[in-house]
Amino acid sequence: MRAMLLDAPRTPLRAADVPTPRPAPGQLLLRVHACAVCRTDLHVVDGELPPAKSPVIPGHQIVGSVVEVGGDGGSAGATATTGSSLAMAGAGSGPTRKRWKVGDRVGVPWLGSTCGTCRFCAGGRENLCDEPRFTGYQLDGGFAEFCAADARFCFSIPDGYGDLEAAPLLCAGLIGYRSLVMAGDARRLGLYGFGAAAHILLQVARHQGRRVFAFTRAGDDAGQAFARSLGAEWAGASDVRPPEELDAAIVLAPVGALVPAALRSVAKGGVVVCGGIHMSEIPAFPYELLWGERVLRSVANLTRRDAEDFLALAPRIPVRTQVTPFALEAANEALDSLRRGKHQGAAVLVVDAELARWTQRPASASPRLCVKVSHSPHAAGSNFKLQKVKFQISNFARV
Repeated sequence: MRAMLLDAPRTPLRAADVPTPRPAPGQLLLRVHACAVCRTDLHVVDGELPPAKSPVIPGHQIVGSVVEVGGDGGSAGATATTGSSLAMAGAGSGPTRKRWKVGDRVGVPWLGSTCGTCRFCAGGRENLCDEPRFTGYQLDGGFAEFCAADARFCFSIPDGYGDLEAAPLLCAGLIGYRSLVMAGDARRLGLYGFGAAAHILLQVARHQGRRVFAFTRAGDDAGQAFARSLGAEWAGASDVRPPEELDAAIVLAPVGALVPAALRSVAKGGVVVCGGIHMSEIPAFPYELLWGERVLRSVANLTRRDAEDFLALAPRIPVRTQVTPFALEAANEALDSLRRGKHQGAAVLVVDAELARWTQRPASASPRLCVKVSHSPHAAGSNFKLQKVKFQISNFARV
């Protein structure tokens, strides 16, 4: 299969033909349709998280279809149950019972598996598991044509979402949703960093009747206009105080200096939630910024219950994601675009252009250069032929 490999931190991903994985018992083999690119992928690639596997296939916002269920030979009638006794360890955060079959469309998030037995799993806090395994970090992820995933940590994709539109829900959406829950019932909410997570989170917050204040890099007029178009009451630079005090702020950008800035902006009793897995050093700040019963807390990973709750909520709002598509072989370009803040919304790799289901895009969307690949999907090590084709993404019909 085709895949993009990270051989070592701070090096470009390498395109390669690698063996297609075989699903173990309890796993699903997925044909990947699309995989969104996340800030955490950048942390892995840029060495801001310690290396865990080498080489590794990044990507943890995967939308694909089941082509084989591990342990049964992959017959069309085969099923895998997510609600087994092992899967339900730590039932407070475990999923409802689900049987997967060949052809099902599923999503795979960052949390790839947990031990199921530690005190955190047993207490319903599997996001804090002592022995977690993360997709695209310790486990090979979705920057490839196929991916093997633990059936217990896969989720149904809501109807009404195309593959590209759904992919950012699986991390940007999930971590944003968990961060919002941690912010409590704050009516005046600040979002520091307006990327993939914030553009989803803002829609959820507005649906809940909250007033949203968006903070971007200084001079990012386009980002501020984007935030206002989604319902932000105010949008400005992160080094500027909002026009009134906030009840809570969520820091989504990995910039430690934003923490004291957010604390300065929240009222007494307010909450500042740090939503990322990595952040640059937080500078020293006077105790008076924390005093007044302000709370500073982090969010770590997600639970399966978070995923079920959010994926049920998203189509009811409905959350609409803005995506910029890239070919699988353009993964380095997509990562660099995210690193430089060059696109709005989320970058998504189109892994299988023929299978990926598209929904109608905004008229303002620009054309992208995609790569159509002619190959034998099951022939590990086979050569593949690349043919560049331009396509206009503004008026795709849903397949």
